[in-house]
Amino acid sequence: MSGRRLTWLLACGAGAALLGAGGYVLARPYLTPADFEGPGAGAVTVRIAQGASAGEIAATLADAGVVASAGSFVAVAEERGKAGSLFPGHYRMRKGMSAASALDLLTEPRSRMVRRVVVPEGLRLPELLDRLAEGTGMRRAELAGAARNLRALGLPGYARGPEGFLFPATYEVEPDTTPTELLGAMVERFKDAAADLNLERRAARRDLTPLEAVTVASIVQAEGGRYSDYPKIARVIYNRIKAGSPLQLDTTVLYAQRRRSLMVSEKDTTVRSPYNTYLRPGLPPGPVASPGEKALRAALRPGRGRWFWFVTTDPAHRITKFTDKESEFVRYREQLNRYLGTH
Repeated sequence: MSGRRLTWLLACGAGAALLGAGGYVLARPYLTPADFEGPGAGAVTVRIAQGASAGEIAATLADAGVVASAGSFVAVAEERGKAGSLFPGHYRMRKGMSAASALDLLTEPRSRMVRRVVVPEGLRLPELLDRLAEGTGMRRAELAGAARNLRALGLPGYARGPEGFLFPATYEVEPDTTPTELLGAMVERFKDAAADLNLERRAARRDLTPLEAVTVASIVQAEGGRYSDYPKIARVIYNRIKAGSPLQLDTTVLYAQRRRSLMVSEKDTTVRSPYNTYLRPGLPPGPVASPGEKALRAALRPGRGRWFWFVTTDPAHRITKFTDKESEFVRYREQLNRYLGTH
């Protein structure tokens, strides 16, 4: 009896061990999060929200069928020390990916669905909207409509419209960004630059309103060739205003006519517009282009000099000459005319 009992106990022990091993296999999904194998297949777009935690990102991936479980992704992200370094945005992912493959793809720039649009300095509003439409795929009409919704743009209180306040820079545009959001971000970028430069306080020191300071900067931007000339151009503007002389700037006349050219005729200077600085004294009523930081800085801190005229005698090489003598100004104009006659 005792021998058979011992055999039975050993058999039971062996059975329990096998059951234990089987129990471990069956319990494994509960101890180790489910995970797919390989790089996955197909395509799916996943949006990672701003400020999302690793767990929230993992849940988003699992809900989209990218990874088998949120736990597997969190485990890999924590193991690699990437849990806090995942960026918001839209990503091109695949379904059925291993957690490791999904993490690799999320950290590759090529997988992020974003369009980068470069907005150069000196564009007028219609040109700027053209550039945004081309670079983002947004409809030009929708961008124009957003530009007319002044309250939604969050413009500074002193701005009369978006001209001059959509800051030139490189912007990353997500697929779900609206025209109003994009233009609003450009206005915020302007406001950041203005705050960094203490624009309102420094404009007041020169007896300028903030709008007048931005208007000066826009003219500097439109007229300027080399950055080193910007402070000098600003000084010419202020010298002429102080003397009570019309600014007589071709760029403002061309803005009034909605065209660009190196050729400005006598007839052009007679166009009836508040932007015609040949006929109207002082500054035009608002900006004529989008100024960048250097132009804004020059408007607030002009160069020191008695210059009263400037002429870009060689536009191709951005050579601008400054003078306080009318005879030299006439000579510089002749140099420009000769340049225009040969180009």
